[in-house]
Amino acid sequence: MNPSRTERVVNQLILAVFALFAVVPLLGVLLSSVTPASQNSGGFSIPDSVDLGNYGAAWSRGNFSGYLLSSVLVTAAVVILSVVLATLAGFAFARMHFRGSSVLFYLLLVGLTLPTEAFIIPLYFNLRTIGLTDTYWALILPQTAQSLAFAVFWMRNQFRGFPGEIIEAARLDGCSDLRVLWRVVVPPSLAPMMTMAVVITMWTWNEFLLPLVMVVSDSRRTAPLGLALFQGQHLTDYSLLAAAGVMVALPIAVLFFALQKRFINGMVGGISSR
Repeated sequence: MNPSRTERVVNQLILAVFALFAVVPLLGVLLSSVTPASQNSGGFSIPDSVDLGNYGAAWSRGNFSGYLLSSVLVTAAVVILSVVLATLAGFAFARMHFRGSSVLFYLLLVGLTLPTEAFIIPLYFNLRTIGLTDTYWALILPQTAQSLAFAVFWMRNQFRGFPGEIIEAARLDGCSDLRVLWRVVVPPSLAPMMTMAVVITMWTWNEFLLPLVMVVSDSRRTAPLGLALFQGQHLTDYSLLAAAGVMVALPIAVLFFALQKRFINGMVGGISSR
Protein backbone atom coordinates (compact mmCIF):
# COMPACT_ATOMS: atom_id res chain seq x y z
CA MET A 1 0.00 0.00 0.00
CA ASN A 2 1.46 3.33 -1.08
CA PRO A 3 1.61 6.06 1.58
CA SER A 4 -0.67 9.05 1.13
CA ARG A 5 0.61 12.52 0.35
CA THR A 6 0.06 13.59 3.96
CA GLU A 7 2.09 10.65 5.26
CA ARG A 8 4.94 11.46 2.87
CA VAL A 9 4.95 15.11 3.98
CA VAL A 10 4.97 14.11 7.66
CA ASN A 11 7.81 11.63 7.05
CA GLN A 12 9.85 14.26 5.23
CA LEU A 13 9.28 16.79 8.02
CA ILE A 14 10.41 14.28 10.65
CA LEU A 15 13.52 13.46 8.63
CA ALA A 16 14.22 17.17 8.15
CA VAL A 17 14.01 17.79 11.90
CA PHE A 18 16.43 14.95 12.67
CA ALA A 19 18.75 16.13 9.90
CA LEU A 20 18.69 19.60 11.42
CA PHE A 21 19.69 18.20 14.81
CA ALA A 22 22.64 16.45 13.14
CA VAL A 23 23.77 19.27 10.84
CA VAL A 24 23.61 22.25 13.21
CA PRO A 25 26.33 20.99 15.61
CA LEU A 26 28.56 20.10 12.65
CA LEU A 27 28.03 23.54 11.17
CA GLY A 28 28.89 25.09 14.54
CA VAL A 29 32.18 23.18 14.69
CA LEU A 30 33.07 24.17 11.12
CA LEU A 31 32.35 27.84 11.81
CA SER A 32 34.30 27.72 15.06
CA SER A 33 37.29 26.16 13.29
CA VAL A 34 37.70 29.23 11.04
CA THR A 35 36.90 31.84 13.69
CA PRO A 36 39.88 33.89 14.94
CA ALA A 37 40.79 32.89 18.49
CA SER A 38 40.21 36.42 19.77
CA GLN A 39 36.56 36.26 18.65
CA ASN A 40 35.79 32.70 19.73
CA SER A 41 34.15 32.21 23.13
CA GLY A 42 32.96 28.68 22.43
CA GLY A 43 29.40 29.46 21.37
CA PHE A 44 27.63 29.15 18.03
CA SER A 45 28.27 32.31 16.03
CA ILE A 46 29.13 33.43 12.52
CA PRO A 47 32.66 34.88 12.46
CA ASP A 48 33.35 38.40 11.21
CA SER A 49 36.46 37.10 9.44
CA VAL A 50 37.81 33.72 8.40
CA ASP A 51 41.11 32.41 9.78
CA LEU A 52 42.23 29.23 7.99
CA GLY A 53 45.50 29.43 9.89
CA ASN A 54 43.76 27.62 12.73
CA TYR A 55 44.18 24.37 10.82
CA GLY A 56 47.91 24.86 10.35
CA ALA A 57 48.38 25.82 13.99
CA ALA A 58 46.32 22.85 15.19
CA TRP A 59 48.24 20.48 12.89
CA SER A 60 51.65 21.55 14.19
CA ARG A 61 50.73 22.02 17.84
CA GLY A 62 48.79 18.76 18.01
CA ASN A 63 51.47 16.72 16.18
CA PHE A 64 48.77 15.29 13.95
CA SER A 65 51.19 14.02 11.34
CA GLY A 66 52.35 11.36 13.80
CA TYR A 67 49.00 10.83 15.50
CA LEU A 68 47.14 10.30 12.23
CA LEU A 69 49.77 7.80 11.09
CA SER A 70 49.31 5.85 14.33
CA SER A 71 45.54 5.90 13.86
CA VAL A 72 45.88 4.63 10.30
CA LEU A 73 48.18 1.77 11.34
CA VAL A 74 46.01 0.69 14.27
CA THR A 75 42.75 1.01 12.34
CA ALA A 76 44.05 -0.91 9.32
CA ALA A 77 45.37 -3.74 11.50
CA VAL A 78 42.14 -4.00 13.51
CA VAL A 79 39.94 -3.98 10.40
CA ILE A 80 41.99 -6.61 8.57
CA LEU A 81 42.17 -8.94 11.58
CA SER A 82 38.49 -8.47 12.41
CA VAL A 83 37.27 -9.08 8.86
CA VAL A 84 39.38 -12.22 8.37
CA LEU A 85 38.60 -13.75 11.77
CA ALA A 86 34.91 -12.82 11.63
CA THR A 87 34.56 -14.33 8.16
CA LEU A 88 36.08 -17.62 9.31
CA ALA A 89 34.12 -17.74 12.57
CA GLY A 90 30.87 -16.57 10.98
CA PHE A 91 31.03 -19.32 8.38
CA ALA A 92 31.81 -21.91 11.05
CA PHE A 93 28.85 -20.87 13.20
CA ALA A 94 26.50 -20.64 10.21
CA ARG A 95 27.42 -23.70 8.13
CA MET A 96 29.66 -26.05 10.16
CA HIS A 97 27.64 -27.83 12.81
CA PHE A 98 29.78 -28.78 15.79
CA ARG A 99 29.07 -29.56 19.41
CA GLY A 100 28.65 -26.53 21.64
CA SER A 101 28.44 -24.05 18.76
CA SER A 102 25.32 -22.32 20.11
CA VAL A 103 26.77 -21.94 23.60
CA LEU A 104 30.05 -20.63 22.20
CA PHE A 105 28.25 -18.18 19.91
CA TYR A 106 26.07 -16.69 22.64
CA LEU A 107 29.07 -16.53 24.94
CA LEU A 108 30.81 -14.52 22.25
CA LEU A 109 27.84 -12.14 22.08
CA VAL A 110 28.41 -11.20 25.71
CA GLY A 111 31.18 -8.99 24.34
CA LEU A 112 28.51 -6.71 22.89
CA THR A 113 27.25 -5.91 26.40
CA LEU A 114 30.62 -5.09 27.99
CA PRO A 115 31.73 -1.44 27.89
CA THR A 116 35.43 -0.69 27.76
CA GLU A 117 35.29 0.89 31.22
CA ALA A 118 34.32 -2.48 32.72
CA PHE A 119 37.59 -4.24 31.86
CA ILE A 120 40.13 -1.51 31.11
CA ILE A 121 41.95 -1.77 34.46
CA PRO A 122 42.45 -5.59 34.54
CA LEU A 123 43.29 -5.47 30.84
CA TYR A 124 46.01 -2.92 31.53
CA PHE A 125 47.61 -5.07 34.23
CA ASN A 126 47.41 -8.20 32.05
CA LEU A 127 49.07 -6.46 29.11
CA ARG A 128 51.69 -4.92 31.38
CA THR A 129 52.53 -8.38 32.75
CA ILE A 130 53.35 -9.68 29.27
CA GLY A 131 55.10 -6.47 28.24
CA LEU A 132 52.63 -5.19 25.66
CA THR A 133 51.70 -1.84 27.19
CA ASP A 134 52.90 1.22 25.28
CA THR A 135 52.95 -0.77 22.03
CA TYR A 136 50.66 -0.84 19.03
CA TRP A 137 49.64 -4.37 20.03
CA ALA A 138 48.09 -2.95 23.20
CA LEU A 139 45.70 -1.05 20.93
CA ILE A 140 45.25 -3.58 18.13
CA LEU A 141 44.50 -6.76 20.09
CA PRO A 142 41.85 -5.39 22.51
CA GLN A 143 40.04 -3.47 19.78
CA THR A 144 40.05 -6.53 17.54
CA ALA A 145 38.54 -8.57 20.36
CA GLN A 146 35.92 -5.89 20.96
CA SER A 147 34.99 -5.77 17.28
CA LEU A 148 34.71 -9.53 16.86
CA ALA A 149 31.47 -9.86 18.84
CA PHE A 150 29.59 -7.66 16.39
CA ALA A 151 31.56 -8.83 13.35
CA VAL A 152 30.95 -12.55 13.96
CA PHE A 153 27.27 -11.90 14.63
CA TRP A 154 27.03 -9.91 11.39
CA MET A 155 28.81 -12.47 9.22
CA ARG A 156 26.96 -15.42 10.75
CA ASN A 157 23.63 -13.85 9.82
CA GLN A 158 24.91 -13.14 6.31
CA PHE A 159 26.18 -16.68 5.75
CA ARG A 160 23.00 -18.24 7.17
CA GLY A 161 21.08 -16.51 4.40
CA PHE A 162 23.39 -17.84 1.69
CA PRO A 163 21.72 -20.55 -0.48
CA GLY A 164 22.62 -23.92 1.02
CA GLU A 165 22.22 -25.69 -2.32
CA ILE A 166 25.22 -23.85 -3.76
CA ILE A 167 27.38 -24.80 -0.78
CA GLU A 168 26.33 -28.45 -0.97
CA ALA A 169 27.01 -28.53 -4.71
CA ALA A 170 30.51 -27.18 -4.14
CA ARG A 171 31.15 -29.79 -1.46
CA LEU A 172 29.95 -32.56 -3.78
CA ASP A 173 32.46 -31.30 -6.34
CA GLY A 174 35.21 -31.97 -3.81
CA CYS A 175 35.75 -28.50 -2.37
CA SER A 176 36.92 -28.29 1.22
CA ASP A 177 35.08 -26.03 3.66
CA LEU A 178 37.82 -23.42 3.40
CA ARG A 179 37.70 -23.47 -0.39
CA VAL A 180 33.90 -23.23 -0.32
CA LEU A 181 34.16 -20.19 1.91
CA TRP A 182 36.73 -18.19 -0.07
CA ARG A 183 35.75 -19.26 -3.62
CA VAL A 184 31.96 -19.60 -3.35
CA VAL A 185 30.58 -17.73 -0.35
CA VAL A 186 32.83 -14.69 0.07
CA PRO A 187 32.57 -13.11 -3.44
CA PRO A 188 28.77 -12.55 -3.27
CA SER A 189 29.14 -11.37 0.34
CA LEU A 190 31.57 -8.53 -0.31
CA ALA A 191 28.95 -5.79 0.17
CA PRO A 192 28.02 -6.85 3.74
CA MET A 193 31.70 -7.38 4.49
CA MET A 194 32.41 -3.84 3.28
CA THR A 195 29.66 -2.51 5.55
CA MET A 196 31.14 -4.37 8.51
CA ALA A 197 34.60 -3.02 7.71
CA VAL A 198 33.32 0.58 7.58
CA VAL A 199 31.58 0.22 10.95
CA ILE A 200 34.71 -1.25 12.57
CA THR A 201 36.81 1.49 11.00
CA MET A 202 34.64 4.17 12.60
CA TRP A 203 34.72 2.45 15.99
CA THR A 204 38.48 1.98 15.96
CA TRP A 205 39.31 5.44 14.62
CA ASN A 206 37.23 7.16 17.32
CA GLU A 207 38.47 5.05 20.25
CA PHE A 208 39.79 7.29 23.01
CA LEU A 209 39.94 5.40 26.32
CA LEU A 210 42.17 2.49 25.26
CA PRO A 211 44.95 4.67 23.78
CA LEU A 212 44.69 7.01 26.76
CA VAL A 213 45.36 4.17 29.23
CA MET A 214 47.59 1.82 27.24
CA VAL A 215 49.95 4.21 25.47
CA VAL A 216 52.49 6.55 27.05
CA SER A 217 54.89 7.31 24.20
CA ASP A 218 53.95 10.31 22.10
CA SER A 219 54.89 8.47 18.90
CA ARG A 220 52.17 5.84 19.48
CA ARG A 221 49.30 8.13 20.40
CA THR A 222 46.30 8.18 18.09
CA ALA A 223 44.49 11.16 16.60
CA PRO A 224 41.63 11.38 19.17
CA LEU A 225 44.23 11.79 21.92
CA GLY A 226 45.56 14.83 20.08
CA LEU A 227 42.30 16.64 20.80
CA ALA A 228 43.03 16.50 24.53
CA LEU A 229 46.06 18.75 24.00
CA PHE A 230 43.76 21.68 23.23
CA GLN A 231 41.61 21.25 26.35
CA GLY A 232 43.23 23.09 29.25
CA GLN A 233 42.15 23.14 32.89
CA HIS A 234 41.59 26.89 32.97
CA LEU A 235 41.85 27.98 29.33
CA THR A 236 40.74 26.34 26.08
CA ASP A 237 41.48 27.55 22.56
CA TYR A 238 38.12 26.73 20.99
CA SER A 239 39.23 27.63 17.47
CA LEU A 240 42.17 25.22 17.50
CA LEU A 241 40.09 22.56 19.25
CA ALA A 242 37.40 22.81 16.55
CA ALA A 243 40.00 22.75 13.76
CA ALA A 244 41.62 19.68 15.30
CA GLY A 245 38.22 18.01 15.60
CA VAL A 246 37.51 18.62 11.93
CA MET A 247 40.87 17.14 10.92
CA VAL A 248 40.29 14.04 13.05
CA ALA A 249 36.77 13.50 11.70
CA LEU A 250 37.55 14.30 8.06
CA PRO A 251 39.16 10.96 7.03
CA ILE A 252 36.19 8.96 8.35
CA ALA A 253 33.71 11.36 6.76
CA VAL A 254 35.46 11.06 3.38
CA LEU A 255 35.57 7.26 3.71
CA PHE A 256 31.88 7.05 4.54
CA PHE A 257 30.76 9.31 1.69
CA ALA A 258 33.03 7.48 -0.75
CA LEU A 259 31.56 4.12 0.26
CA GLN A 260 28.05 5.34 1.06
CA LYS A 261 26.34 3.38 -1.72
CA ARG A 262 28.17 0.16 -0.87
CA PHE A 263 27.47 0.72 2.84
CA ILE A 264 23.72 1.05 2.26
CA ASN A 265 23.69 -1.90 -0.15
CA GLY A 266 25.46 -3.99 2.47
CA MET A 267 22.95 -3.04 5.15
CA VAL A 268 19.96 -3.78 2.92
CA GLY A 269 21.53 -6.93 1.49
CA GLY A 270 22.46 -8.27 4.90
CA ILE A 271 18.89 -7.81 6.13
CA SER A 272 17.11 -9.07 3.05
CA SER A 273 19.31 -12.15 2.81
CA ARG A 274 17.76 -13.50 5.99
